[in-house]
Amino acid sequence: MKRLNILAKTLRKNQTPQEQKLWNILRNRQVLGCKFKRQYPVGNYIVDFACRERKLIIELDGGQHNKTEAIWADKERTIYLQNAGFRVLRFWNDEVDNNIEGVYQKIVEYLSAINS
Repeated sequence: MKRLNILAKTLRKNQTPQEQKLWNILRNRQVLGCKFKRQYPVGNYIVDFACRERKLIIELDGGQHNKTEAIWADKERTIYLQNAGFRVLRFWNDEVDNNIEGVYQKIVEYLSAINS
């Protein structure tokens, strides 16, 4: 566990531009008052963003996630996270780059639906 915490801290210091862009929206309870953590350990994984109170994980995927082995690894990861009680929303990096408003809207829609 300690190893994952150290790695998570390193990842927080070395965010991708897309992670930084989305973090600027998610931080400080700016989305419906929900608290998000970034590069957060869940089991044996470190997720990009997690809202524990709403059991939501947001993952950003780059082009490397199009490779067959990455697709299978992502499926396995998602199943693990769902079995841990989380809902996983995935966005491509280019969605964050080119349609951050749409990404924001999908997150708000999901959080609004589970709040009602």
